This record gives sequence, structure tokens and C-alpha cells, in this order.
Amino acid sequence: MPREFADLFRDAKTALESHRGYDPGALPLAKSLAGRFEAAFFFSTITRLLVELNRSPRNRRLFSEFTSALDATTRQVMREMYYDPYRRQVETWIENAISQNDAVLHVSVHTFTPELNGVVRNADVGLLYDPSRRWETDLCRRWRDDLAAARGDLRVRRNFPYLGKADGFTTHLRRRFAPERYAGVELEVNQLWPRKPAREWRALQRAIGDSLSRAVDATRDTAGAGEN
Repeated sequence: MPREFADLFRDAKTALESHRGYDPGALPLAKSLAGRFEAAFFFSTITRLLVELNRSPRNRRLFSEFTSALDATTRQVMREMYYDPYRRQVETWIENAISQNDAVLHVSVHTFTPELNGVVRNADVGLLYDPSRRWETDLCRRWRDDLAAARGDLRVRRNFPYLGKADGFTTHLRRRFAPERYAGVELEVNQLWPRKPAREWRALQRAIGDSLSRAVDATRDTAGAGEN
């Protein structure tokens, strides 16, 4: 929580430490994948209760109940300090890579709460994508099948616990970049896993990376190819 806005959250300790405030385990998982693939790595450690970086500017939940009632000038300051720089940095990197005739696989890493509104989420790993984009569909099908085969204890689901076409940063980027040049996949992992013993959590991270590597190799022909 940035110091200059801390007073807004004096009574929000429970919310800040819950899944509403951040994604437990997402940062070490993302670092693990970025290191394995020697990939460009972008992240933020600002709580989403300040401003939600994964929502579009017009989304009514861009600001939480702690910040939505602030005056427009203050909310604009929050956007200019945290929201805009992060999204601009990612989008510019992708744009530059594509301009050099590269195809970009963007893996956006998140974790999800095991239970929401009394409903248990029956998955360990979710892969979110747009089914109308062939590269994303092929990649996630292979990634899901490979990970499930390698780790029979895992429940791996596609477009769960959310739909890949829902409002989000990857959805915005799909509107900008052609499907044969950009694939945006959101990786979602159940927050039960970061709470497990460190050995088990590290093993899952390796398994996710291994299966992603094999899925990428198997879909290289789709990346950069025209859509049918």
C-alpha cells in the first residue's frame, strides 16, 4: 500500500490480506516462469484495492469501495501513478516485439480463492483464453492435457474459474494485436497451493513450467501463422 494513500485503508486490514487485496503466490510463480523461459517480466505489487490493473478503464470495478468515492482528480492521480505506467510498459514491449516480426505469447499470472460466495472452486489450475483465437486454443488444450497427464493429482480446467474473454488486460490486447502475432493466456492457480509446504509448491511451479514448455514447442507452427 503506497504510504500516501494508507489512511484510506486504516480499517481494511482484513480485506487487504485477503484475495480481494492481492493474489497470494502469483509473484513467485511468475518469477519462476520468467526465469525458466528467460522472458520479459512485468509485475506490480500495488494492492488491487487501490486500483485494479487487470480491468479496463471503464470497468465500474476499476476502483474498490475504498477508492471509488474519491474525487475524480485523486482517482486520476492513482491511474497516472500506477495503472497507466504498468499497462503502457507491457503494451509497448509487445508492440515493439511484434514490429520486429515476432509472435508474442503473453502469460498473465494470477491465483484464485478456493471458495467464493460459499461456492468451492473445483480446480487447481485454470487456463483462460479466447476460444476464437486458434493459437490460444491449441496452446491451452495441449498445456492442459500435458499438465493433467504429468500430474494426475491436479484438476486442470480451461476457462475456469473465469472466462478468458471477460474484461481484462489480455482482452484489451487482443483488440490491438492480430491472433497470429499475439496470444494472451491467463494462468490461474488455486491459492491452496501457495499455502502448502514449500516443496509441494515448488514442484507445482516446475510442473507448470515443464508442461508450458512442451505446449509451446508443440504449437510453434501455429504462432505466426495466419488464422483459418
